[in-house]
Parts: sequence; C-alpha cells; structure tokens
Amino acid sequence: MFLPLATLSPNGLLLLALVVIIGLIVLIARFKCNAFVALMLAAIAVGLGSGMPLPGIAKSFQEGVGNTLGFLAMIIGLGTILGKLLAESGAAEVIANTMVRMLGIKRLDYAVMLVAFVVGISVFFGVGIVLLGPIAFMLARQTGTPILYLALPLAAGLSTAHGLIPPHPGPMVAIGKIGADTGMTILWSLLVGLPTALITGPILARWVAPRVPVALGGLGAEATGQAAAPRRPGFALSLFTMLLPVVLMLIATAADVTLKPEDPVRQIADFIGAPVVAMLIAVLFSFWSFGTHCGLTGAQILKFTEQCVGPAASIFLVVGAGGGFSKVLEHSGVGNAIAGVALAIPVTPIFLGWIIAGLLRIAVGSATVAITMAAGLMLPVVEARPDTNRELLVLAMGAGSLILSHVNDSGFWFVKEYLGMTVAQTLKTWTVVETGIAVIAIIIILAVNAVL
Repeated sequence: MFLPLATLSPNGLLLLALVVIIGLIVLIARFKCNAFVALMLAAIAVGLGSGMPLPGIAKSFQEGVGNTLGFLAMIIGLGTILGKLLAESGAAEVIANTMVRMLGIKRLDYAVMLVAFVVGISVFFGVGIVLLGPIAFMLARQTGTPILYLALPLAAGLSTAHGLIPPHPGPMVAIGKIGADTGMTILWSLLVGLPTALITGPILARWVAPRVPVALGGLGAEATGQAAAPRRPGFALSLFTMLLPVVLMLIATAADVTLKPEDPVRQIADFIGAPVVAMLIAVLFSFWSFGTHCGLTGAQILKFTEQCVGPAASIFLVVGAGGGFSKVLEHSGVGNAIAGVALAIPVTPIFLGWIIAGLLRIAVGSATVAITMAAGLMLPVVEARPDTNRELLVLAMGAGSLILSHVNDSGFWFVKEYLGMTVAQTLKTWTVVETGIAVIAIIIILAVNAVL
C-alpha cells in the first residue's frame, strides 16, 4: 500500500473525495468526457490531493485495474460469447417463449428476479449478468416490456445474493474476521435476502422504470439480435447449457463444504468450478449445443464469437478504470477517514456495522473492500459486546456494502454499459435499486434482531 505523504485531516480527505466524485460526474454527464479518461483523471486528482507519492498513484491505479479485469475480463468475454450463441441459436427465444407461456407477462419480473437470486447464490454478479442478461433482453423484445422492468429485478436478485449470501467473498471474509457461524449466516441470509430482493427488484423496479425510459441498447442488445441458426435447440438443452457454469460452481462449493482441502476430488471440483474455467467449459459445450447441433457452421460460430467480443472492449476499459479509481481512493486514506468518523456514532453494533460498511462503499466503491474493512473495524466492538448476534452483523455489513453504487464502483459501469444507459439514467435506476437493497435489508435485520 502507498500511504499518503500529506497530513490531510479525515474531514479534508472526505471533502476531497466528495469534490472529485462530483467533478467526475460533471465531466462525464455535462461535458461528455470519455468515462475511461475521466476516471483516470479523477484517480490522479485524488492521489495528488491526498499527498500520495507520485509513483504510488500510478501503481495503485494499475493494481486496481489489474485486480478488477484479472477476473472480470475473462468472465465478460466468455459470457458475451455464450450470450451471443444463446441468441443466434434461438435458445434465448425458446427460453423466453416458454417463460411467457408458463408465467404470463404480468409475472415475468418476479420470475426473472427469482431465477437471478437462485443463480446469484453460486455465481458472481458479473457472471450472472452475462448469463441471464440475454434472457431479459429477449423477453423484453418478445413481450414489448420496457427493458428496465426485467433488467432491474434481475440485477437486484444477483446483487442481493452477492452482498448477503456466503460463499461470496465479502460475507465469507466477514464471517472469518468476526467469528460468525457459517451455517447460521447462510440460513439468515436466505431469510433476509429473498424478501429484500422481492421488494427491491419487481416492486421498486415498477416504480423506477416508468420514470426513466430506456431503449433497448448496450452490449445486451448487441448480443441478442435475430437468431441465425436454421434449427432451434430444445428448452431443456437451452436451459442446461445456460446453467452449466452455475452447476459447476455449485459442485465446487459442495466439495469445499464436505471434503478436505487435500482430497483429489475437491481439487478437481475446485478447478472446474472456478468461475473462469466453468465459463470456458460452458462456452465449449455451447459450440455444440447452440452451434453445430442447431445447424451453424464452424465459420459462422467463429464469426459470431469475434463479432461479440469487439463491443465488450469498451466495457473492459471503463470497468477496469472504475476499479483503478476505487483502489486509489482506498490507498489515499479516504476509507480510514470514513471509518474513524463512523466509529464515533453511538448506535448498536449491528447498525454501526451497516453504517461503516455503507460509508466505506460510498467512499471506495468496492462492496468486497467495504465489508472486509468494516469487519476488521467491528471486531473490537464485537469483542467488547459479546451479546452481539455475529451472524446478523455479517448480513448488516453485507447490506451496507451495497448502498449507493455510483461512479467509483466498477459494477456501476458494468450495468450502465450492458444496458446502454447514460450516467444520469444509471444513477436514477441502478443506484436507487442498490440503495433500496441496503435499506430494506437492514430494516429486516434489525427487526429480526429485536425479536431474537
């Protein structure tokens, strides 16, 4: 870590971060500056303003970009290929038509949210978006439903699972740091997470979507055009191919819970269940199930895979820059300044954990960083208050780590680019939904804690 050289007070660091973030929004929204360039300028401004060593600013930014894209670039690339073949084979259309017949148009947003919540338990947020996004776009086309009516519930289901439910990294780190019980945390996370996703997905989306008209666009629309395959795959094969990476990741999770680390079966399961490997296996399988099985030639499959990866390049740059900006904010000391202010607030440990994680999330962007830092800061508080329900505290910090996603969050840019929204539209929709998840979840958590 590169510590700041200057002696800015905590309030000074907070003011610096606020001014830079406002300036970043103005640069992009008002002056139409390229988001990638604007994020780099914002990171440099924070680094210089906080007194970070000049080489440290560049290295912190590079570290943030590398950490973000080292995982997400492969996931986005492979997921985009899978989504493109899902559309070109007609599989997305098959799944969409089946869902419409089974559930009707009026309940599609609830169905999409529930599927996303279940899938989100075992996959990362970005994986879930690229897997399920084409289905939402196809449903929107088939039924004439505005895309936000389906995309926001989908994203809410995935985000709720990502922030609250182990084995996602944030909750798992918090469990280890404060000594919570994993099994009880999973149980409570499901009981809290499902109603949270229901309220903030379909219900909140029905209030938000009419106020922010968004046309079909972005990477999601480009990946789901008119099907080119002469034959359609069956519903069962389409669903299996789409959920194959989810199944492989679930196998890895089950092996981690039941087998010892040195067990060869667990090592194999962990390998095939690693998100990048699981996505690769699914893509290779889709070359048959969505490709040659549906009458596509090898040349057509190659053309589609090359076509879809190109538009994803802009997402790589923006998401990576968002990660770089977040890392500079973290190394500048803004996170520690936030934590120092929050610890002075006289509230119960569970609510304090939510506040600290929420403020850290607003400051540094990354939900995982927010809950990790919050757990470390809350450990002395928990030890001084042994009556604290540690499992609910983990959930409270997870909920806080989702609040107010904005321009320093790589997930913000991912959602923006995938749905083809402007910064203003993303703030009015995705940011509202994420904040809703954080608020509804903590209300439920505090209610549960009150009756235990």
